[in-house]
Amino acid sequence: MLQKLIAGNWKMNGSLAANQALLADLLAGLAAQAPACQVAVAVPAPYLAQVQQLTAGSAIALGAQDVSQHASGAFTGEISAQMLNDFGVRYALVGHSERRQYHGETDAIVAAKAQAALAAGITPIVCLGETLAQREAGETEAVVQRQLAAVLDVVGQDVTRLVVAYEPVWAIGTGKTATPEQAQAVHAALRAQLVQANGAAAQVPLLYGGSMNAANAAQLLAQPDIDGGLIGGAALKAADFLHIIAAAA
Repeated sequence: MLQKLIAGNWKMNGSLAANQALLADLLAGLAAQAPACQVAVAVPAPYLAQVQQLTAGSAIALGAQDVSQHASGAFTGEISAQMLNDFGVRYALVGHSERRQYHGETDAIVAAKAQAALAAGITPIVCLGETLAQREAGETEAVVQRQLAAVLDVVGQDVTRLVVAYEPVWAIGTGKTATPEQAQAVHAALRAQLVQANGAAAQVPLLYGGSMNAANAAQLLAQPDIDGGLIGGAALKAADFLHIIAAAA
């Protein structure tokens, strides 16, 4: 059985003072409950150094919210995987729906970012998801499988080093969430696709990332193919994030 992973995505939130307070509460809570799952936080780039220092030697792994597909060069504003490596980053989100929607990231760009992260020894958390219109048109599985196939075509045998997060776009930050059954159905389809690509990929963790919170986490995490969560708003509240971590035991 896979060890579950609960990863918080802080998005564009935080400050030096707020980060310190949040992490102090999280570390105290984790020390008290000794989590049975892996825990990570994906923080805004300016705070990587601070969070690296505050979480050193703890149960919290450091994550980045994005990574460049390029190794170096004239790419103003971009951050390379090797730069992230300098800060002890273990995970990098790639293809988050907000990056796809607001920054025009294509499946090919997402695949290249995943490959760049892997080359630097960083685990990419590959985000997949459909819009409400696509779900209503019955295209959910086709959309997420197309998005995953683009990554599989590029990473080859390194597929076993991925983490995959299913985040229905219509359930991100809206308060809506897929039912446990809806989420499980998509996760099962993604698991089958991974196994078809590489039998060992059955062990690739599949996270659910559509408004998982303290109230619905236990039901979602009880599904056989949901191996954790990519948590947005609830990751900014220590009590809620700790509750979700406890539900992943």
